[in-house]
Formats: sequence, structure tokens, C-alpha cells
Amino acid sequence: MSIRVLVVEDEEIPAQVHADYVGRLEGFELVAVTRSARDAHRTLRQDPTIDLVLLDLNLPDGHGLRLVQQLHAEQATCDVLAVTAARDAQVVRRAIALGVVGYLIKPFTFAMFRSRLETYAAYRAEASAAPDLVVQHEVDQLLVALRPRGATTAYPKGINADTLRLVVDCLRAAEEDVSASELALSAGVSRVTARRYLEHLHEEGSLTRRPRYVASGRPETAYRWVDRGPA
Repeated sequence: MSIRVLVVEDEEIPAQVHADYVGRLEGFELVAVTRSARDAHRTLRQDPTIDLVLLDLNLPDGHGLRLVQQLHAEQATCDVLAVTAARDAQVVRRAIALGVVGYLIKPFTFAMFRSRLETYAAYRAEASAAPDLVVQHEVDQLLVALRPRGATTAYPKGINADTLRLVVDCLRAAEEDVSASELALSAGVSRVTARRYLEHLHEEGSLTRRPRYVASGRPETAYRWVDRGPA
């Protein structure tokens, strides 16, 4: 049976993209797209068979996490995966405390989207197979099932979690734009590796880039970390 999905996104283009992404995944069925917390709540009340809500947090009629709180109070059975530009650590902690099954930061690639939803599908399969009364290792298996299955699932080929963390730390500490050569020096990696990680972070929206003209007259690409507040 397909996992039934509700997309909650107030901006037209992202809403269509997320809906299209769901349609490309085997085992998932798009139920509806709503543009506000109020419409999402109404849809969920009308259709209690919805399994998963892809929830933007910055909605025109309130914060998405308020909707999550409301659903909990009503003992709704759907799960929520946050799909948002909000990078504030406090918002992430609140989302986790409220039990969201995933947190996907915009913008993202289809591969990243597919990874999170396939992880969720694996979790549902584990949960469906569990007995009514579980023992400790069965609980542990359910919790593990909610995590992306290794670096090849969570990140594109050639991107390692530890190296990515190092690169991000260097970029956050930089006071000015940095080139691939400068990042390679500060992070202790090759220029080719630095460029690969810079392009990955730019693709996911964490960096801006611009041409920088040097003395030789040949421009090089410079990157800067993007700080975002809650969204």
C-alpha cells in the first residue's frame, strides 16, 4: 500500500516541485497540496488516512510547528517531515522535541528528497512488522530506521560527512569570501576536494558564489557562507 502524502507549502513553485518529487517516488501517493496551516488542518481532518505531511514551517497563518502541536493534541496519526529554509538550531530542537520524523533544509536536490522519504518508508516497514509488544532491540531498530542509511544515501557520491563538517567549520569561520585554493589550505585538503565540497554546498543553497578578479586578470570563483535566520 502506498504512503499517502500531504504537501504543505505556501509558495507556488516549491509546492509544485515537492508535489512532482513525490510523484516520482515509487510507493508514495500525493493526496493534496495545501498553502496554509488552516487548509492543511482541514484536509487532515477530512482525510485521516494521510500518512505523512511534508510541512513548510514558514506559513502565512502561523508557524508550522504550531500545527504539529495541534495535531498532537488531537492525537492525529500522521507523521510530519519538516521541509523548510529554517536553519535556526532552536527551531530544529523544537521540531525534534515535537517528534518530526525528518528535517530537510531548502533548497535541496531530488536525491536528498528521495533519501529522506525512502528512509521514512523503511521506518514504516519496520514499524508495520513489529509485534504489538516490543522488546528493547526492536525499539532500537525502529529508531535506527529513521536515520539515513549511511553517507551514500545521505550525501552525493564523493561527499564524506566528516570532511563536509570540517569544510563547513572553515567556511563559517572565514571573514571574507574564499576560493577553492584558500579553502584547501585552511581545511588541509586538495584543491579538487575543496572545489567539490564548495559546489555541493552551493547546490544545496548554503553558499553564494561570485567571480573574483585577481592580479593575473583571470577570474576565480569565490564562495561565502549564507547565514539564514528562522523561516
